[in-house]
Amino acid sequence: MQLSTITSSRYYIAFKDVGLFVIITLAFHFFFRAISPWLTTFVAWQKCTFFLQNLLFDNSVWIIRHVLHMDIVTDNLKMTFVANHGWISINEGCSGLKIFFQFIVLMVLFPGPWKHKLWYIPAGVFILHLTNIFRIVGMAKVTISFSQYWHFSHDYIFRPFFYLVIFTMWVIWVENFYKKNVH
Repeated sequence: MQLSTITSSRYYIAFKDVGLFVIITLAFHFFFRAISPWLTTFVAWQKCTFFLQNLLFDNSVWIIRHVLHMDIVTDNLKMTFVANHGWISINEGCSGLKIFFQFIVLMVLFPGPWKHKLWYIPAGVFILHLTNIFRIVGMAKVTISFSQYWHFSHDYIFRPFFYLVIFTMWVIWVENFYKKNVH
């Protein structure tokens, strides 16, 4: 086989894999947007969201207090910063539940060995939870130091960061588990 044939074949496979990633991600996004009003009527969904909100809040508050040594007052999933009276509230959208499901659906639908998916999916959800904590702690730092950039940071830095983490975990999956299984 010629080198150009091998190279073009690799590009085709990479393009196909990335295309499948994009299709699954966009399909999930639009499907989730369509069914989310219906999902929120289920008690199990509400309980899971509430649990994740509280877990995220507690984990973030601990880091903000004990690692960053910020003085905050907490009340009902809201942190108020003593230094400037700025605040962060953890609502349903902050819980991470949508992003967890997005990663789970991506991994379930994307090809690869199930023996690895069974540990990679929970590990990925854990990494996404850590990413969410990082996001809240980062927003705390922005609230204290650069409050005028809060909305920009929330919408254009920290929210897209989730997708970067998912994409990175997907690349790790493709390179270390899917491709090795194919060859």
